[in-house]
This record gives sequence, C-alpha cells and structure tokens, in this order.
Amino acid sequence: MFFRTIRPALFALDAETAHGLSLTALRAAPLPPVSIDPALEVGLAGIAFPGPLGIAPGYDKNAVAADALLRLGFGFAEIGTVTPLPQAGNPRPRLFRLVEDRAVINRMGFNNDGAEAVAARLAARRGRGGIVGVNVGANKDSPDRIADYAAMVSRMAPLADYLTINISSPNTPGLRALQDEAALAALLDAVLEARPIGGPPIFLKLAPDLEPADIDSICRLAIERKLDALIVSNTTITRPPLRSRHSGEAGGLSGEPLRDLALQRLRDFRGASGGAIPLIGVGGIASAEDAWARIRAGASLVQLYSAMVYAGPGLPRAINRGLLRLMRREGFSTIAQAVGSA
Repeated sequence: MFFRTIRPALFALDAETAHGLSLTALRAAPLPPVSIDPALEVGLAGIAFPGPLGIAPGYDKNAVAADALLRLGFGFAEIGTVTPLPQAGNPRPRLFRLVEDRAVINRMGFNNDGAEAVAARLAARRGRGGIVGVNVGANKDSPDRIADYAAMVSRMAPLADYLTINISSPNTPGLRALQDEAALAALLDAVLEARPIGGPPIFLKLAPDLEPADIDSICRLAIERKLDALIVSNTTITRPPLRSRHSGEAGGLSGEPLRDLALQRLRDFRGASGGAIPLIGVGGIASAEDAWARIRAGASLVQLYSAMVYAGPGLPRAINRGLLRLMRREGFSTIAQAVGSA
C-alpha cells in the first residue's frame, strides 16, 4: 500500500535516479524478515535455498543491500555484475521504464564499483546468513576478457555462496560472442581452473536470443565441464510489439514482453540437456503463476527484477504465498517435487 502511494512520485523521476533512491530507502527501512515456508526450500548444487525466488542481478550491483533484499522474502540474492576494475558504464540516460508494457530497457554497461570495493562489502557481511551469489563479468576495455572472468572467480570465491558467469549482457560489445562453442570452452576451462578446491558452485547466465545449435553446444559443454546450473535467460535484443515511447531505445529488454520468450528458452534448454543440469528461470516473471510455469517447465529456482519496478517490495512475499497455494492445489508437498513436472 505504501509503495502504491509513493509510486507516482518515483515514476516522476528518471528511472536510474528512482532506482538509487529505492536502494537507499531499502537499506534504511527497519524491515522485519519475511518468513519463508519450509515447503518452499530447494536444494541445488549443495546449497539449501530457503525459497525458490531470488532477486536477479542488476538491482544491487555493488552489494550494498543484499541483507535488506533477503528480508523481503527472497530465498537468495544475486549481486552484480561485478568487474575486476571499477567501471562507469554507458552514458546516461541508460535505463528506461516502458510503463504501458510493464517492461524495462537498459544499456547500463556493467557499471559497478569494481572487485575490491564489492569484496570488502561482502567480507563485512560474513556471518549474517542468507544465500548471496555474485554475478561476474569482464571490463569493457579488457585486452583479455577470459582472464578477467578467471580473476573474478578467484577473487570472489571465498565470499560468494555461488558465482554466476555472465556472458549474455547485450550492453558490452562482443561479450555475447563468448557463447560461441570454442570461446565458451576456453572460458569455462579458465574459470574452473581458477576456482579454488572446495570453492562455490559455478552457474552460467545465457541470452534468450540463441539458435537451437547454440543451445545444444552450450548444454554439451556445461554437462562435460560439470557446471552447477544454467541461468535462462538474460535480457533480449529482440523487440516484440511495444506501446511505450521508449520502445526504440537500444539495450536489453526485460519485463513482461520477455516472459514467453524466456519460458520457451527454458523449455529448449530442458529438452537439450535432458534434465542433466539444473536450470534457473528468469525473464518476465511477475507473479506466482509465472514462477510456477518456470518451475513446472524445469527451473529449480527463479529470479526477477523488473517486476519489482511496478509491483514494489511486497512482490516476493506475494509470490511465495501464491507458490504455496499452487503447489498444494496440484498435490505437491514440496516445491522441489514440482520441478519439471510439466
């Protein structure tokens, strides 16, 4: 109710300014933690996730609000994307609300405080509990992007519950080329070598704009290298019919228009992998029904971000309640039983 009251004021500001204010308010608010029903617990890659719903990276790029986000009812928080060196990102404006479409376009460009600043914040929160993953990337002007990823894995491994290798942002020129088979094989070998013995699970985040042959090769490499999960998917560079005046802006599209594409891509990866590697569904999730569809299609976990722009911080609690209702209606006693049930 409070969010509905202040939303017009937030939407009167440009999207990036409002985003910054929301982070500040979230950190300052004396929020009691939202409890998550034990029936929603999911085990993946040796981690007991209290619930299947996580906050996707991009909201908390610099690990300043992970604990506050967990108190909203998220089962896990993924911060980043973090690069070895601080990076300003692309010129503003670079974040746009497409209100009529309940969507967002961003061309942020991996703006972040850099590995050392983020590592210091993560080190300071050790011992507080909660699952926090770190999404890592390469600097835009790096002469060796694979070396950047390896360095980030080595640096963040002691501080993260899991690490996500993000090679699917459309806003760093040439980055998505790392999804090509030969480049991906070299990247994964370097990343896995850089992970210390006993280090955290490694997830790989992928674009929705892939051809069937790409999906097959990615699944084969991920299974061969024993990656712990695939995250499907990042934002899209495609443009379905949109109504907003910002529809022509360059960047990655997220939110409601991405929902069907991301769900289909999840199904494609489930089929190509034969269920041999866990999947995490993201893209266009805005309700319990959306999350349930991903889980039944094969996602062990789901993530959202853009929907929070429109629904506010009460969304994770509402989705958790809805998932319990849907799960029980379909005769499952735990959410884990529903994974891939479609």
